[in-house]
Amino acid sequence: MSAALMLPYVWAESQPEVEQPVVARAPVGGIAFYRRRTELLLRRYMLVSLQTGRVPSVIGNCVFRGKASNYRMYNFEDAVIFLFDIEKGLKKLDPVGRQLVSRIALQEYTQEETAELIGESLRSVTRKYGDTLDELSRVFLDLELLKID
Repeated sequence: MSAALMLPYVWAESQPEVEQPVVARAPVGGIAFYRRRTELLLRRYMLVSLQTGRVPSVIGNCVFRGKASNYRMYNFEDAVIFLFDIEKGLKKLDPVGRQLVSRIALQEYTQEETAELIGESLRSVTRKYGDTLDELSRVFLDLELLKID
């Protein structure tokens, strides 16, 4: 007698696959995961602004540190669209958040230097800057400037 005859029969049915709607996933590791990516987008915003010949709107008339870069955009229209998208997100921040972003992310001051410049404690600046980056990350996710991996 063969072993195949001794095995029990297994009966199974399968249901037809139903298309599941695509649901936006929550960010992996929380929104704080996107802080570094948001800072990199802001630095790119600063460089592209300077390359197109304009001062970023968040900075206004402040004097800022400049750096040269060899980054090239493929065409001028791409650069302008990128700048307007970032500025749309920055306009949604409160004035204190905009000031922190302009000092720390764009002008590349340290958090200690920023605390001295605006007359607040280092602890307060650190907390507010983190909250501002989280808020800005949410805005960039909504505007699809950042994408959930």
